[in-house]
Amino acid sequence: MKKINYYESFEDDFVQSEDQNYKLPDDYRWIHSNIFYKICSRLIYEVAYFISLIYCRFFLHIRIKNRKILKKYKNQGYFIYGNHTQPVGDVFTPAHCCKGKRTYVIASSSNLKVKVIGGILPILGILPIPDSANKMKDFIKAVKKRVDEKNAVVIYPEAHVWPYYTKIRPFPITSFKFPVENNAVSFSITTTYQKRKFGKRPRITVYVDGPFKLDENLNKKENQKKLAEEIFKCMENRSKESTYDYIEYRRK
Repeated sequence: MKKINYYESFEDDFVQSEDQNYKLPDDYRWIHSNIFYKICSRLIYEVAYFISLIYCRFFLHIRIKNRKILKKYKNQGYFIYGNHTQPVGDVFTPAHCCKGKRTYVIASSSNLKVKVIGGILPILGILPIPDSANKMKDFIKAVKKRVDEKNAVVIYPEAHVWPYYTKIRPFPITSFKFPVENNAVSFSITTTYQKRKFGKRPRITVYVDGPFKLDENLNKKENQKKLAEEIFKCMENRSKESTYDYIEYRRK
């Protein structure tokens, strides 16, 4: 029988770490200048990328459509927004969308406590969100540095992972302050699900769309709102490509 997840609000969690309330230590560093750390980070990233190719292709059955639009922006940093429906796949899918560009994913600090891979996520490119205002300044600087280095920074504005969910949940406009503050373009990646001829798990088709640009005639808040609305509408339209509910979601 099909699995059914019951929810009360879009803030419900269906995937939790061993320590869901984990908070970053006061001395946490997002940027490491140590050359050995950088070398290890690059090597581990390349190994993980290769392994994820196998995982994404043969276990998740992912296909990516329209990623050619990113080639024009290979020499500049940008932001990618996606719907959050795969606990592990969402870490690696953006890297396959923009091949050749290093990706960094903004995520909850509780992800650092996920079994098996939690400990190496910072090395792979996770940028955990701090819980206190005094650490937020360093976090914002780290995001800016990664964009200035011409990398891709990934944001999942839905925040909570709902495995195999086929619709788009509401976006807070605060998630769109980063492109505005860094004067950068944005793209969306929408994960959709289709039934396969063989096997229970669905095929995954990821659609890349954009670019979504800032309007110089609008102020920061207005640009945030504009980006949120444009990207949400685009992803909502793309989500109609989902034709199969592997897991059904019902409101309590």
